[in-house]
Amino acid sequence: MKWRASHILVDDKDKAKVILEELEGGADFAKLALEHSSCSSAFKGGDLGWFGPGKMVLQFELATKRLKEVGALSKVVQTQFGFHIIKLTGLR
Repeated sequence: MKWRASHILVDDKDKAKVILEELEGGADFAKLALEHSSCSSAFKGGDLGWFGPGKMVLQFELATKRLKEVGALSKVVQTQFGFHIIKLTGLR
């Protein structure tokens, strides 16, 4: 199994929760990634491309695996890099 995902990475859990609420209300993911994400992927709307098992840190991979349909959003996920909101953009 391979996944394609985008994410928004911030250093504050409360900020991540506010962003997630905006997304759940219909806000544009790519726009919010560009505005808020500290990851270099922000300039690509948060797109991380395709990855398989073992390519991302464990917490990120597990959260991505739980997303069952393209377009689904994760809850706030904490890793050593900060707080992520993940959007599943592809499965194969």
